[in-house]
Amino acid sequence: MPTEHADFSQDFLALADRYDALKFGAFKLKSGRVSPYFFNMGAIASGAGMKRLASGYAAALTNSGIDYDSLFGPAYKGIPLVATVACALAEHDKDIPFTYNRKEAKDHGEGGTLVGAPLGQRVVIVDDVITAGTAVREAIAIIRSQGSEVAGVLIALDRQERGADNRSPLAALAEDEGIPTVAVATLDDVIGYAETQGLSADTIDNIKAYRSAYGV
Repeated sequence: MPTEHADFSQDFLALADRYDALKFGAFKLKSGRVSPYFFNMGAIASGAGMKRLASGYAAALTNSGIDYDSLFGPAYKGIPLVATVACALAEHDKDIPFTYNRKEAKDHGEGGTLVGAPLGQRVVIVDDVITAGTAVREAIAIIRSQGSEVAGVLIALDRQERGADNRSPLAALAEDEGIPTVAVATLDDVIGYAETQGLSADTIDNIKAYRSAYGV
């Protein structure tokens, strides 16, 4: 039975908050925008943290209803993610093979850029966040070059923010490539978390103003 979205999204945000992976303040992004919150999943770097994080990913993927038979983790952040998410799924009797890539091809041993199980027919890409979408599109090209189909993209946080073409990167993937995207949490969830945690009214107002200015 699908898990209620609020259950895994709020647990994920509490985890990010605990590890200081979710911060509130003023943070200049690569786009030049100044965001009232910042997410750095690399800060969740312990065994217990990764186990709980992977559980959130697995719950979001299961809840999505996407039909898939394989997982792919883009180098580099996607590598530990795809391995731990596969372990989390196995705890619920879903044994899913996973693959990841190297940045540079090996010319010895097994060679090539792909490591792990052979790609399945319907592959879910597992990554942290999507900003410009460049890395995910590279992963899509890799998967399709092997004759496989991209069944979906699974990420931690959807900022629900417009990009250069006034679409969010996730919306662009859905519209341009026909690929569904799944996020463990969204900007709306971040606002809900800030409210339940009793953050200051100014902080919450700043996040809402940012959403009004740049949200989709």
